[in-house]
Amino acid sequence: IKSLMLYRLSYGTSPVENVTDGAFKSTGTITREEFVDKMSTAVRQGTKEEYGELFDKIDLIRDGLIDWDKLTSFVLLELYERDERARRSVIPHWKDLRFLPLIHKDAVQSVTLLKSPISYLTVSRSGLLGCWGESLKLQRTLQITTEAVKPKDLWVTSLVALPNVNKVAVSFTSKEIYFAELNSKQGFSCQYRLQGFGGTVICMDYWYNPHDGNDAILTMGDVCGQVQAIVFNTALISLFERPSNSTEDENVTMTVTWQELVSGYHKCCYVLRHKLHDKEWVRQVAYIPSLDVFLSVTTSSTNTLVLAWREKLSPRLTTTTFHVAQGVNAFDFHSRLNLIATAGVNRHVCLWNPYVTSKPAGVLEGHSDSVIAVRFITERKLLFSFGKDKVLRIWDIQHQLCIQRISGSFPKSLDFHSTLCFDESHGRLFISFNNQLTLLEMEQDSGKSRVASHRKAVTCLLYNSVLQQVISSDAGSTVIFWLIDTGQKIKEFTGCHGNAEISTMALNGTQTRLFTGSTDGTVKIWDFNGHCHHKLNAGRDRAVEISQIMVLSWTILVLGWDRTITVFRLSSLTQFLVQPSEWKGGARHQDDILCAAFLPPQTLVTGSSDGDIVVWNNSTESACSKLHLNSRRSLKSKLTGLTHHGFHVLGGANLVSCGGAGYVRFWNTQRGKLLAEFEAHSGVGSIIMSIDERSQYLITGDLVGWVKIWNIEDYCLILGENVNYQPPTLIRSFQMHDDCITYLETCVRNNCLFILSSSADCSIVLTDISGVLFGIFGQEGHWRIGNHVPSFLKEENKYDTEEENDIKKNTVSLVEEEEPPPIPVEQAVPVTEDNDNFAFVFRSLNIEALEETTEMNESDFLLHPDKYFGGKLAEKDSEDLKLPTLSATLKAAFDEKNLFPKEILDREKKSRQLHEEMCNRGRITNERKQGKLKGK
Repeated sequence: IKSLMLYRLSYGTSPVENVTDGAFKSTGTITREEFVDKMSTAVRQGTKEEYGELFDKIDLIRDGLIDWDKLTSFVLLELYERDERARRSVIPHWKDLRFLPLIHKDAVQSVTLLKSPISYLTVSRSGLLGCWGESLKLQRTLQITTEAVKPKDLWVTSLVALPNVNKVAVSFTSKEIYFAELNSKQGFSCQYRLQGFGGTVICMDYWYNPHDGNDAILTMGDVCGQVQAIVFNTALISLFERPSNSTEDENVTMTVTWQELVSGYHKCCYVLRHKLHDKEWVRQVAYIPSLDVFLSVTTSSTNTLVLAWREKLSPRLTTTTFHVAQGVNAFDFHSRLNLIATAGVNRHVCLWNPYVTSKPAGVLEGHSDSVIAVRFITERKLLFSFGKDKVLRIWDIQHQLCIQRISGSFPKSLDFHSTLCFDESHGRLFISFNNQLTLLEMEQDSGKSRVASHRKAVTCLLYNSVLQQVISSDAGSTVIFWLIDTGQKIKEFTGCHGNAEISTMALNGTQTRLFTGSTDGTVKIWDFNGHCHHKLNAGRDRAVEISQIMVLSWTILVLGWDRTITVFRLSSLTQFLVQPSEWKGGARHQDDILCAAFLPPQTLVTGSSDGDIVVWNNSTESACSKLHLNSRRSLKSKLTGLTHHGFHVLGGANLVSCGGAGYVRFWNTQRGKLLAEFEAHSGVGSIIMSIDERSQYLITGDLVGWVKIWNIEDYCLILGENVNYQPPTLIRSFQMHDDCITYLETCVRNNCLFILSSSADCSIVLTDISGVLFGIFGQEGHWRIGNHVPSFLKEENKYDTEEENDIKKNTVSLVEEEEPPPIPVEQAVPVTEDNDNFAFVFRSLNIEALEETTEMNESDFLLHPDKYFGGKLAEKDSEDLKLPTLSATLKAAFDEKNLFPKEILDREKKSRQLHEEMCNRGRITNERKQGKLKGK
């Protein structure tokens, strides 16, 4: 097609018009043979077969003739559709503008994203702090107060989160910075007060090393043109050195002066600074770790953008300056493209190479007023820009063109203060207009044809082993039931909790009742016909985040929003609306309990948002102990999962936990000891996990859709003296989803272990334990598990020489002489959908056609007994044959070899041998495990 268009543009005529004879010009048409010959001769690109296929696509009515108009129309439509597909794959599609609940009375100064757990912080000028959950439900509000300023005179200038130490830093016009606990239950509890600045700090930025949380940098810019940075060396232990007589109580505020930091009094940190902005207000600062440089901008035409490079083993900074006419309001940096984007007061968005100061690498023009903010969309190589003209523009960085313009839906206020925050992982763009916070959210899977199991993000997943069904829920309060063997949807319940999101689900012990927990603070108990039997008022008439439901023999435990366990007694389920009972153990956690695990017969373990793990006696509901981390080596983080790991007689691990920093830890609850710790996923924040019933495999998933399968069969079997920091064997690592994984589940079908995973990309995926994609629930074609044999990795299927010899000794000798057992007749055939994703479906049954049989009056073995009984007759003399008595025939063994054809007997023998071989392998593997345990 491209060749045809280039020919037309180059020569002004088409190849058809140039090379066809007078008959074409007179009739205006050309046949298939003429088209193929003439086009291949004129264009000199492509094959005759390709031109034949092109003719067939153009000749829709199949009359064997086309003209130039049909050809050009087809080419233009093809190019248009190709451009549309490319545009849809790049340009984001947005939902309608959403106005979040109005909680602030004055201008919003900052919107901050917290990645672990996903939440958002907003702070207003008067110091009101709002905490929003991942579902954008307001969780709580806090009023920030200081000792130096009365509440009515308080003015907050900036806020940044310190996620590695669970704190926030807030700056005020009183030339102070307060460091407070992020998850404190006692309001705004300040731990450190940093004062004595020369000018008011109006912008801040915080960075920490994801591989070593002790290394962190807080960068600040003030109204006097100073850029200052505090480099922390032991952030996880303490930000600043406390006096020897001071306590670590978070309620006691420690005062630190800026002069102490400059003088080097605090050995755990040091200061870097420069004053190149010459008393101009510093509008934004940031530390870029890939360049090891500090960036800062002002609205001055000289020294507008300053890059301060750090020197190794020296407190000095080497600076580079950029001059931009009328100055810059904000900037952003793209680490992959190595580009700096600046929001100019002169209505221009400029792209800069950090090493070229003479001129920008590109200038993006289109705004009619000053540009307020810019943000990169890293994965799509796009750039946001928002101006005072209330126009949001999206730019293609490579072509430096505006590909999308959004306006008209924003608030109509003439004079406004605005801040912008972009959460790329969730496709959320927050823009504030004075005290009003608005949200633009991208449509999921725009430009992609991925199969969607739900219309909204999938939140939870269960497997019912009794009914062999998969049960899934989503953010739209919908529950869907699927058949595991085929992937077929069999029923769907909508509006289970109105419009509230279903955050978690559980099954009772008999798997006949479904429990759904929602963000409306209730838990509902359903049968599988869609009838709700009970409604548990877990939140006590409040909208709360429920993270887990645990159904035990006599109680129902509900967790997620409180420091105490919310419990319901099964004996109290006599009315439709059920109120919670009192948990006898009270509050043993300092923060919200998010997860729990039950270790039979009576041990209950709970984990909270601050990383604490408490062990309970479920029978008496009393706390037994608390599990602690080694603070020097381990990074304390939010717990997202606890699971039972089995019990080992040699004192091995019986509990596994995972958390917000991507770490997995193995514990022994009886000794209260940490046995092993390793980083399962690096640099992606919170992870989730699941373990199969036999405790052989650990499956972990992260926020970007990656799944890892670990072999933990021989991991942490013995209680050692030191913590093991080596990870178990990694079997497979693969990206199964396009967005964060919300739930992992395992199931066994036909002696094969399968993995079920759900994601915010609205899909539910079924894979085998070797990581091979089996199918996506909701796809057009159904699969059939049948006798599926997973393609295990070589490491999983290897047997050492000793085991192979044992197997051979315990296997029927005929197996060695004959061919290997046949592959089951049902086989999974991969159907490639694209380069990245492929699914398994069953194409057919491998059943051969039966041979034609001739009609016979009597059975063949009666007409020709020598074929079937010849060997028997040869052993005995015919004269000695006697008819057996009736009693003897009843006791005689049934000899099937003399009744069925040899083909049927051979097939039955091979199936029996295959079964015996599998049983022998399993027995030898168990003996080998027991031998290892005895040896240790």
